[in-house]
Amino acid sequence: MNTNEASAGKKEGLLLRAKKYFSTYEKLWMLSMFILTVVLAILLPEDDANGVSGIVITVLYVFDVLIGLFCELLFSKQNKWAFLIYNIVEIIEITTMIILRTRFASMAVAMFYWIPAHTLGFFQWRRFKDKKDKNVTVVRKLKTWQTVLIFVLTIVWTLGIGYLVARFSPETDFYSNDMLVKVIAYMDACLSIMSIIDGILMFFRSRESWWTWYLYIIVETIVNIISGQWILLVYKIGYLTNTTYGLIKWSKYIKDNEGAEPDASEKSKE
Repeated sequence: MNTNEASAGKKEGLLLRAKKYFSTYEKLWMLSMFILTVVLAILLPEDDANGVSGIVITVLYVFDVLIGLFCELLFSKQNKWAFLIYNIVEIIEITTMIILRTRFASMAVAMFYWIPAHTLGFFQWRRFKDKKDKNVTVVRKLKTWQTVLIFVLTIVWTLGIGYLVARFSPETDFYSNDMLVKVIAYMDACLSIMSIIDGILMFFRSRESWWTWYLYIIVETIVNIISGQWILLVYKIGYLTNTTYGLIKWSKYIKDNEGAEPDASEKSKE
């Protein structure tokens, strides 16, 4: 067998494994998200902003949506590779926010928190493989007091950071008036802390990361509507459906494995 034949055989084997790995529902879900994204990109392209072509912004949104939703699907399947692939999404979003000169709190979080956190998260999840399926990571749930603490922290951060961003953010022609800029600043602050919390919860394999993500989706959907970012609404549709799917799968896994003996790495951690 020559090199080309070996390469073709390896590629065919990879495609076959991918086909078996994703269920029919998951394949149809990704296909429907792809179609919706492309249709909206064609029907409702972005306008030029800050001297940058709307076509460039639209293309960035399309890749952001499609790669991000694929990663969300991998997270729902408890797959560690979602962390590393998500770094591509962060780079796309950072680029977009720089172009639009907006959402600076979220941009800073993406640069200095999300990219390092995703990288570390990959290695963290590698330590907690399911005994029956090495492609699945063991997940768990939070205690009540931890959930309350998260809620209080979110409120304090939103008010404090929102005030600072509203006061010191530079001018942009992306929004029509100063009041709207201030409203977005507080919502951006809320999104930034929820993204941090969600990252921590996901890092530690906590089911409550999906509940945090629900709240994040609601707030960011409002921001997208105010900003006229219609393509990104496909992202939110995908988020909502996959978050529900992920919550169901994780809850079922936790219930099915409740009381199971943790592996050696889990014991040492706890």
